[in-house]
Amino acid sequence: MITELVSCFDRTTAYIGELVADLSDEEMILQPPGVPNHAAWTIGHVIYSCQAMAGMLGASPWLPETWESLFGYGSSPRDAAHSAYASREILMSRFADACDRLRSTLLGTEESRLRASSPDPESAGTFATTADALLQIVAAHTAYHAGQLAAWRRAIGREPVGVFI
Repeated sequence: MITELVSCFDRTTAYIGELVADLSDEEMILQPPGVPNHAAWTIGHVIYSCQAMAGMLGASPWLPETWESLFGYGSSPRDAAHSAYASREILMSRFADACDRLRSTLLGTEESRLRASSPDPESAGTFATTADALLQIVAAHTAYHAGQLAAWRRAIGREPVGVFI
């Protein structure tokens, strides 16, 4: 299952990269009415989620502590000034790094570990096993935010890119 999970993650993150590849730094923080999250926040949030999932599997944190307040669960782009967000180039470099770290961590994980109880006591009621949590966050959560970015892109007046399957 790990190989398939990584393959799904790679397709989704490649699509995220396509969605922002042609955007300026100024466009990355546009906040059209009715769209909850701009691209800079969304990508930062996915980066933060990569660290959380890698951490669940034993990887050490690598992001500055400020990322939790900017991009963690419950945060919002309305919580920070536009100057708090890095340029598209820097964000995408960090995105690639986070994806590589999570991918390496996943590929180094024994399949038998996936059947273990969820290591996070707070989410154990929702995710009975490590596999449940990984599937939800690595696959579904990342794809959810890719779809959110696709809708956001159209809301700022940009044409759609590619097809995500």
